[in-house]
Amino acid sequence: MGGKTGCRFGAEDIASEAFAQLLQRPGWQDTREPRALLTTIAQRLLYDIWRRRDLEEAYVAWAATQPQATLPSPEDRALILETLTTIDRMLDGLSAKARTAFLYSQLDGLTYPEIARRLQVSVRMVQKYMTQAMRLCYLADLS
Repeated sequence: MGGKTGCRFGAEDIASEAFAQLLQRPGWQDTREPRALLTTIAQRLLYDIWRRRDLEEAYVAWAATQPQATLPSPEDRALILETLTTIDRMLDGLSAKARTAFLYSQLDGLTYPEIARRLQVSVRMVQKYMTQAMRLCYLADLS
């Protein structure tokens, strides 16, 4: 795990978090393969770390193109990154086209016909994608 995280301490953090999540699962003692479950939990944690790192790198690249006066404070930056991570995790449940349609609509302000042209799908399909994405947003808001 240390090779995948880049440092021993990161691997230790993932291992301890994986054990904590395993122990919090109701009925984990009844699992036929607890070691496999632990490995799966650790892999998901590792993917979350990689995702967050990618988002942070994208944010830093964007920030480098902005005037210094318009950049958010460190506190706001932390909130922005946390929100982006939550949105990214939520959108992970969508197909690539549904995710792209949602981002085109919400970030780029494109209309459904414009999104349909870019994705080479019908406007009706874009509506379905947006319904899926909005349902995930609604469910995430409830939890």
